[in-house]
Order: sequence, then C-alpha cells, then structure tokens
Amino acid sequence: MENTKYTRAKARVEEIRKFYRKVASAIVTIIIVATINYYFNEWRNAWFLWVVFGLSISLFFKANKIFNLNPFTGRDWEERKLQEFLQQEENTRRWS
Repeated sequence: MENTKYTRAKARVEEIRKFYRKVASAIVTIIIVATINYYFNEWRNAWFLWVVFGLSISLFFKANKIFNLNPFTGRDWEERKLQEFLQQEENTRRWS
C-alpha cells in the first residue's frame, strides 16, 4: 500500500516535470519564431501569433489534465455524483 502511494506520487511528479519542460520549450519556440517573424517583416504581419495561439491551447489542455482544473470531471466528481444519486434514491424510497 505504501509503495503504491509512492509510485503514484512519483509518477505525478514526473508528469508535472514534463509539463514544465513543455512550457519552457514553448517559450523558447515562441521566442525563435517571433525573432524570425521580426527579421523577415518587422512586425508588419505578426504571423507568429498563430504559433503562440496553438501552443497556448496545447498547454491549456495539458495543464487541465495534469492539475485537474476542471471541477466537473475531477477525481472526486464521480464520488460526489454517486453520493448525490444515492441520497436522492433514499429520499424517494422514504416518501413512497
């Protein structure tokens, strides 16, 4: 039991580490693409913002998955919903 908790915690830390590496990689990529954009057309056409937009969406969904930011599909959501349905069932049985 103790070993299982440790391995799950270690796997979670590894996921978070990978996420931070992706954030750093995205920042470096944005800097490089922005530099190329500036070099070729000096911000007349800021096409590098499409890269920023795509990377931002990707990082948002990854962060949502890792840090469990969505309250409707969290780990305890299923348990709360199950308890709610059991409570409703108990109330309907009591009054029927």
